[in-house]
Order: sequence, then C-alpha cells, then structure tokens
Amino acid sequence: MPESATVMVPESMPLFGPVQLAAAGFLARYSGRTRDAYALDLKTYFAWCSARGTDVFAMTRPHVEVYVRWMEEQRRYAPATIARRLSTVAGYYRFAVIDGYLDRSPAEYVRRPHVPEESQVLGLDRMQLGALVAAARASTPDEAALITMLGLLGLRIGEACSVDVDDMGTERGHRTLHIIGKGNKPALIPLPVPVARTLDLASAERLSGPLLRTRTGRRMDRNAASRIVHRLARRAGIEHHVGCHALRHAFITAALDAGVPLRDVQIAARHADPRTTTRYDRARGNLDRHANYVVAAFIAGAA
Repeated sequence: MPESATVMVPESMPLFGPVQLAAAGFLARYSGRTRDAYALDLKTYFAWCSARGTDVFAMTRPHVEVYVRWMEEQRRYAPATIARRLSTVAGYYRFAVIDGYLDRSPAEYVRRPHVPEESQVLGLDRMQLGALVAAARASTPDEAALITMLGLLGLRIGEACSVDVDDMGTERGHRTLHIIGKGNKPALIPLPVPVARTLDLASAERLSGPLLRTRTGRRMDRNAASRIVHRLARRAGIEHHVGCHALRHAFITAALDAGVPLRDVQIAARHADPRTTTRYDRARGNLDRHANYVVAAFIAGAA
C-alpha cells in the first residue's frame, strides 16, 4: 500500500479496523497514480468525517450530501473534482457493502454535480503550439524532448517522464517508442522523423537510463516537467497559464483541425471511450465548419 494510503484514516481509528480494511479492499483494484489519487480522496473524506465526530460507517445519505455541499461552497472545487471525489466515496461504500461491512451504501442516491461535456482545459492553437516547440528546441535537448513528447505525440506527463532510452526502437521500418500508458496498458507510438531526431539528441547516444533528465542527471519528475512547460510557454509569448495536459489537449485538437478522422484521433490519444475524444472535438470552437455556413450556402443555391 502506498504511503498516502497508510495515513488516510485519523489516528484515533484502529490501524486494521473495518474502515481501514474496507479502504484496502477498495484500493487493491487500482495501481500507480490512480491508486494514489483515490487514496488521497479517501483520506480527505475520512478526515472530514472525523472532524465532525461521525464514524465513516455511521454516515447516512444526508451526511454525504453535506460533504458534497462542503466541497462546493467551502472548498470551491471544480465540478469535475467534486464528481471524482464523490465517485471515490461511492466506490468505497459500494465495496464495503460487497465485503459485508455495510448493508447498504449511504452514497447510492447522492446528487452528482453536473460536469460540462466539453473539455475545460484552455488549450493551444496551432501557432502557439508551434511557438512552444520552437522555444523548446532552442533550449536544452531534454526540454525539447519533453515538449515534443507532450505536444507532438500526445503523451501524458507521467508517460513522458517514465520513458527510458531503450524504449525507443524500430518496427517495420518505423522509428517507434514503447510506453506503458494509463491503466498499465502498453502502447507502441510511431515517431515522425523530426520527433525521432529530437529524442535522439536527448538520449545523447546513451543505451539505457531515463530519457528525460534534470540538470543533476536524475530522472525528470512531474514537478520539474511542469516548471519547464510554464517557463517555455512564457518564453514563447503565451500569456495564459499552460499546464502539461494543455499540450496533450493541443495535440488532440491539432489532429482534429488537420482533418484526422475522429476514430484515428481516438487511437492516437489512446482514449478507451470515443466520447472522451468527442469532448475535445466539441471544445475546439471551430467556426470554419459551423453549420451556419453550410445552411446559408444551401439556401442561397435555392434562392
């Protein structure tokens, strides 16, 4: 169990009490960053229950409703964050019922917050992404490789930081990159020539070890990568805040703008559900293909 999961109940609770064991049973289904995120969600919820003098297994549906209101009004979390944390609590109680700790879940009929279907990430347009890539190539090889993998391959930040030099190879005449994606799913990513050249410069003829390194030679982590993205975005003249996921967002919208079919974009982005890719498509705000132009031309032909 990760360190974050070992402290997710207040000290007054027994280490191997029913609440802790139910949490361990729920978290056992997940791994990596997903497990850590769910463990943190449960830690927050358990602390909230303890601060109000209520046992986790004594909670009722109105208690959980109050917890949701607290996240909305006191913590002012975004709807997507509230929905995820409530989903974690509901999943925890659902497995507590399955494992026999509870007769029914108090979160079963709790109102879920409305989450907009469109992606809320402020992405980059074609010119901004190009300027960011150019700024990265003018910087160090490691920073250029980071921006390239995020913005031109659409990798998630955790995937990019986990890449090793020996993950690069050749498959049927294509330069390729082998990664372990979300949900521990392996993926083989083809590398266009400019991308492969950028990654080769970062590897510096090394045969093993992390591809992305800090100035001290250690593997680059999420925090270091985020700082690099922020700094290079400012250098590229991008005024709004740019996070690492904004580059993956830019990769997906650039593919759609370039005319890549939605199904092919889904495969490139490794979205299990096509509705996830569709969210990015709706968020593009592409006025060039708006139905108004089609209707106006159609009626003009009849007039």
